[in-house]
Amino acid sequence: MPVRSAQAEWKGDLPSGSGQLSSETGAVKGDYSFPSRFEEGKGTNPEELIAAAHAGCFSMALAHELAEAGHKADSVRTTARVHLDKVEGGFAISRIHLECQAKVPGIEDAAFQEKAQAAKSGCPVSQALKAVTIDLDARLAN
Repeated sequence: MPVRSAQAEWKGDLPSGSGQLSSETGAVKGDYSFPSRFEEGKGTNPEELIAAAHAGCFSMALAHELAEAGHKADSVRTTARVHLDKVEGGFAISRIHLECQAKVPGIEDAAFQEKAQAAKSGCPVSQALKAVTIDLDARLAN
Protein backbone atom coordinates (compact mmCIF):
# COMPACT_ATOMS: atom_id res chain seq x y z
CA MET A 1 0.00 0.00 0.00
CA PRO A 2 1.24 3.52 -0.71
CA VAL A 3 2.59 5.85 1.97
CA ARG A 4 1.36 9.44 1.61
CA SER A 5 3.23 12.51 2.82
CA ALA A 6 2.93 16.22 3.38
CA GLN A 7 5.33 18.85 4.60
CA ALA A 8 5.04 21.90 6.80
CA GLU A 9 7.48 24.62 7.78
CA TRP A 10 6.85 27.13 10.55
CA LYS A 11 8.95 30.28 11.04
CA GLY A 12 8.86 32.38 14.18
CA ASP A 13 7.01 32.10 17.43
CA LEU A 14 3.41 30.92 17.77
CA PRO A 15 1.47 34.20 17.88
CA SER A 16 3.39 36.13 15.21
CA GLY A 17 4.99 33.39 13.11
CA SER A 18 3.71 31.84 9.93
CA GLY A 19 4.11 28.70 7.91
CA GLN A 20 3.46 26.89 4.69
CA LEU A 21 2.26 23.37 4.14
CA SER A 22 1.96 21.21 1.07
CA SER A 23 1.12 17.69 0.01
CA GLU A 24 3.42 15.48 -2.02
CA THR A 25 1.20 15.74 -5.10
CA GLY A 26 0.89 19.52 -4.90
CA ALA A 27 -2.89 19.25 -4.66
CA VAL A 28 -2.72 20.93 -1.24
CA LYS A 29 -0.54 23.97 -0.71
CA GLY A 30 -1.19 26.87 1.59
CA ASP A 31 -0.08 29.39 4.13
CA TYR A 32 -1.10 29.09 7.75
CA SER A 33 -0.73 31.24 10.84
CA PHE A 34 -2.01 31.74 14.36
CA PRO A 35 -4.96 33.82 13.04
CA SER A 36 -5.88 31.23 10.38
CA ARG A 37 -5.88 28.49 12.97
CA PHE A 38 -7.21 30.01 16.19
CA GLU A 39 -9.17 32.98 14.85
CA GLU A 40 -10.77 33.78 11.48
CA GLY A 41 -7.60 34.84 9.64
CA LYS A 42 -6.68 34.22 6.02
CA GLY A 43 -5.02 30.92 5.16
CA THR A 44 -5.50 27.25 5.92
CA ASN A 45 -4.98 25.24 9.10
CA PRO A 46 -4.47 21.62 10.18
CA GLU A 47 -8.10 21.23 11.26
CA GLU A 48 -9.39 22.21 7.82
CA LEU A 49 -7.15 19.56 6.29
CA ILE A 50 -8.35 16.95 8.79
CA ALA A 51 -11.93 17.91 7.87
CA ALA A 52 -11.22 17.48 4.15
CA ALA A 53 -9.58 14.11 4.73
CA HIS A 54 -12.43 12.90 6.92
CA ALA A 55 -15.18 14.08 4.54
CA GLY A 56 -13.43 12.40 1.61
CA CYS A 57 -12.78 9.16 3.43
CA PHE A 58 -16.30 8.91 4.85
CA SER A 59 -17.91 9.61 1.46
CA MET A 60 -15.86 6.84 -0.17
CA ALA A 61 -16.54 4.43 2.70
CA LEU A 62 -20.29 5.04 2.57
CA ALA A 63 -20.40 4.61 -1.21
CA HIS A 64 -18.59 1.29 -0.73
CA GLU A 65 -20.89 0.13 2.09
CA LEU A 66 -23.93 0.95 -0.05
CA ALA A 67 -22.55 -0.78 -3.16
CA GLU A 68 -21.68 -3.90 -1.16
CA ALA A 69 -25.35 -4.01 -0.07
CA GLY A 70 -26.52 -3.70 -3.68
CA HIS A 71 -27.32 0.04 -3.60
CA LYS A 72 -25.10 2.06 -5.90
CA ALA A 73 -25.09 5.71 -4.79
CA ASP A 74 -25.62 8.42 -7.38
CA SER A 75 -23.77 10.78 -5.03
CA VAL A 76 -22.53 11.05 -1.46
CA ARG A 77 -21.78 14.60 -0.27
CA THR A 78 -20.20 15.05 3.16
CA THR A 79 -19.18 18.10 5.17
CA ALA A 80 -16.91 17.53 8.16
CA ARG A 81 -16.69 20.18 10.88
CA VAL A 82 -13.66 19.84 13.13
CA HIS A 83 -14.11 21.64 16.47
CA LEU A 84 -10.92 23.10 17.96
CA ASP A 85 -11.43 24.30 21.52
CA LYS A 86 -9.31 25.96 24.17
CA VAL A 87 -8.71 23.57 27.04
CA GLU A 88 -6.58 23.64 30.12
CA GLY A 89 -2.99 23.71 28.95
CA GLY A 90 -3.69 24.60 25.31
CA PHE A 91 -6.04 23.55 22.55
CA ALA A 92 -7.69 20.27 21.55
CA ILE A 93 -9.85 18.88 18.80
CA SER A 94 -12.96 18.17 20.84
CA ARG A 95 -15.31 16.73 18.24
CA ILE A 96 -15.96 16.18 14.57
CA HIS A 97 -19.42 16.51 13.10
CA LEU A 98 -20.09 14.73 9.80
CA GLU A 99 -23.07 15.91 7.81
CA CYS A 100 -23.90 13.75 4.82
CA GLN A 101 -26.51 13.86 2.11
CA ALA A 102 -26.64 10.97 -0.32
CA LYS A 103 -28.70 10.19 -3.37
CA VAL A 104 -29.24 6.43 -3.39
CA PRO A 105 -32.06 5.03 -5.52
CA GLY A 106 -34.20 2.30 -4.02
CA ILE A 107 -32.90 2.23 -0.44
CA GLU A 108 -35.00 2.57 2.69
CA ASP A 109 -33.84 5.07 5.32
CA ALA A 110 -33.22 2.41 8.00
CA ALA A 111 -30.85 0.49 5.71
CA PHE A 112 -29.15 3.74 4.69
CA GLN A 113 -28.63 4.75 8.33
CA GLU A 114 -27.11 1.34 9.10
CA LYS A 115 -24.61 1.71 6.24
CA ALA A 116 -23.83 5.31 7.23
CA GLN A 117 -23.00 4.22 10.79
CA ALA A 118 -20.83 1.40 9.47
CA ALA A 119 -18.96 3.86 7.23
CA LYS A 120 -18.49 6.29 10.13
CA SER A 121 -16.87 3.67 12.33
CA GLY A 122 -15.05 1.86 9.53
CA CYS A 123 -13.43 4.53 7.40
CA PRO A 124 -9.66 4.71 7.97
CA VAL A 125 -9.72 8.39 8.94
CA SER A 126 -12.44 7.75 11.54
CA GLN A 127 -10.31 4.89 12.86
CA ALA A 128 -7.29 7.21 13.15
CA LEU A 129 -9.38 9.84 14.94
CA LYS A 130 -11.34 7.62 17.32
CA ALA A 131 -10.01 9.47 20.38
CA VAL A 132 -12.35 12.29 19.29
CA THR A 133 -16.15 12.20 19.45
CA ILE A 134 -17.52 11.85 15.92
CA ASP A 135 -21.19 12.77 15.35
CA LEU A 136 -23.07 11.89 12.18
CA ASP A 137 -26.14 13.44 10.58
CA ALA A 138 -26.88 11.37 7.44
CA ARG A 139 -29.83 12.05 5.16
CA LEU A 140 -31.15 10.68 1.92
CA ALA A 141 -31.62 13.27 -0.81
CA ASN A 142 -34.81 13.28 -2.85
